[in-house]
Order: sequence, then C-alpha cells, then structure tokens
Amino acid sequence: MENNSYQRLSTSLQHKEPDKIPFDLGGALVCGINVIALRNLKKYIGLDSRTEVYDKITQIGRVDDDVIEKLKIDIVNVAPNPPKAPGLAEDLGRDGDYLKLKDEFGIEYRMPVEGGHYYDIYKSPLRNAGKISDIKNYDWPDPLDDNRFKNLKQQADKVIFKDKKAYFLERMSAGMWENAIWMTGYEKFFTDMIVNKKFVHAIMDKFLEIKCKYWEKALDTVGENVLAISAADDLGTKESLLVSLDLYKELIWPYHKKLFDFIKEKAKSKVYIFFHCDGAIKEAIPSLLEAGVDILNPIQVNCKGMDTKKLKKEFGKDLTFWGGSCDNNILSFGTPDEVREETKKRIFDLAPGGGFVFAPIHIVQSSVPSENLMAWWETLQEYSKY
Repeated sequence: MENNSYQRLSTSLQHKEPDKIPFDLGGALVCGINVIALRNLKKYIGLDSRTEVYDKITQIGRVDDDVIEKLKIDIVNVAPNPPKAPGLAEDLGRDGDYLKLKDEFGIEYRMPVEGGHYYDIYKSPLRNAGKISDIKNYDWPDPLDDNRFKNLKQQADKVIFKDKKAYFLERMSAGMWENAIWMTGYEKFFTDMIVNKKFVHAIMDKFLEIKCKYWEKALDTVGENVLAISAADDLGTKESLLVSLDLYKELIWPYHKKLFDFIKEKAKSKVYIFFHCDGAIKEAIPSLLEAGVDILNPIQVNCKGMDTKKLKKEFGKDLTFWGGSCDNNILSFGTPDEVREETKKRIFDLAPGGGFVFAPIHIVQSSVPSENLMAWWETLQEYSKY
C-alpha cells in the first residue's frame, strides 16, 4: 500500500523517524479548529469553500479536503454518525440570551447568542441521583444503533486508498470519567468518590459497557488499517491532578485499563490508544502507560510539570506525543515571530527519534489570528524533515 501519510504516522508511532513529522489539524477532533478561526484561515490562504460546523457543542469547524491538501495534513477524522434514534438528544433552541441543546446522555448545554464561542454545560441530569437503581433505570443511549456505523468503512477506505492519508477513528462520546462527572456535576462526583463509592462504580461500569459495545462494533466495521483509537479523560488542572493519584488509581484507572485492553484485543490489526488528557498530568503518566495508553494529547506546555524536553527524555521511548506544538497563549496573543520561536523549540524538544505528531494543543480557539496559524504551519514546513 503506497500511502506516505499512513506510513509517516505508522513509523512515528513505532518510535522511529519517518521522512518528516506527521501533521494533524482536525484529524483528531480534539486537535480541531474553531469554526470562526477556520473561516478566517481559509480566507487568508485563498480558499473560498463554505465552512461548516462539524461539532455543534464545541463549535469545531469541518476541515475539508481543500484545507487538508493545501496544508498537507496527514490525518483525517473518521467518526460515527448520530444515532437514528435520538433518545434524549434535543435542540432546545433559543432561550433568552442563550442557545440551548441537550445531548444523547441528557446533559444540557448553552451558548450565548451574542459572542458565543462554544456551548457550556449548565444542567446535569443525575445531579440528584445517589442510588445504583438511578443508574440502572436511566435512559442510556444505544451504542449499537446501526446508523452510527453507516458508511464508516467506506469513509475509512476512502481515506486510505483514495485520499492516501491516515485516519483517526473517533469515539461516540466523551471520556468515561468526564462524561460521568458531567452527568452528576463536579462537586457531587468528587464527593461520591469519597462517600459513595458504590455509586461511582455503578456509573463507571455503565460507561465501560457502553464504550466496549461501541468499540467492538466500530472496529469490526472498519477492519484493518486503523492506527489511532480515540479515548479521553481530563485528569488535570493547570497546577495538579483533579483528584489524588491514589484515588484515581482506585476508582477510575481500572476502567481505563479494562477499556484499553478490550480495544486492543478486538482490533483486527495493531492499534494505538490515543488518550486526550488536559492539564498538569505528569504524575499520572506512568499509570496511563500501565493502563495501555500509547499516545498522549494535547501536552499543555503552560501547565505545571509539562516541560516538553523533560517529558520526551523521561517518557519518549514509550509514549507518542500528539500535540505540544505551541503554547496556546503565544499562538493566540503572541506575534508571528514569537509563534515561530515557540514552535521551533517544541519541534526540537519532541521530534527526535519519532514518537511525535505535530498538532495544536487542543482546539485552535477563535482568538487565534490567521497570521499566527500560518507562522506555526510555516515553521513546521521548515523543520519537519528528519
């Protein structure tokens, strides 16, 4: 199979140096770009195609073929469709100064009509739950809804055989822990981790069940050629983990381990677990590796302990760094020259020996000027060859 992008990513994931650094912008949705920033960028680089919203809640723009070709992006997103049966999902429309919606888990979101950049959670459906029966009796979405998987293989095969790119196989929903937290609210869930551990296990068991059912069918549907499998759970704040490492290891880590083992067992070819995890998480990296994480994203370099040079030295033989390419504050508010210097530093820190995919640190925000994005991209072009 002659596919330079696929081989480039595969080689880097094996911790070898490919011809040049693989580049992702929107292949993993958590490496996407806000629709406003994408619209501005396309105008700046002379593309006049219509810019669509890919994900309504996050307001990520759809990175279409013209952008992929123009910017020489190596990785394309392959994602499930919405389910045929919407379940709890509902567009709630405008309510005063906000646009509101409910997702298929019953979580409610809102975005300001004026100046809104994305939707935030404002109502958690299990905020008053406390019994295991509350979990059992809840109206959970069906991970096996056939419409999720309609044309999934056709999408994947097009990327590999026609477009000559690698693809990133997307999840059906957020991470198990973060989704559980959103359903109860942060204060309640963290309290339950101390005083109601049976409830925590019940909701985590349910999310594990949903995830395993989805991934078994998704992997069976696409067959071979998938490299990166999407997983997520935000463990950190800017300064520390959200909970102690011991508490994470007791109540959440076992579910990560079970899920990642299951995915690797069911895959028809070797797959790599991509784990999106924000914040100051260096303390948890050995546990994530033990759970089966192969790829860490987004590498928030402005968080405590997330020094790219030190992370590469300590974990670079076992972990691929997908992201970490430029401090978000510099990308948003620095000058193009500052962006170039920052980006050059991160490439020099993370690229040697492979195990690096150049990508933004999480979603490119609407505040990022197109001049800065092109300075970031041009720096990659200058220093991408091994």
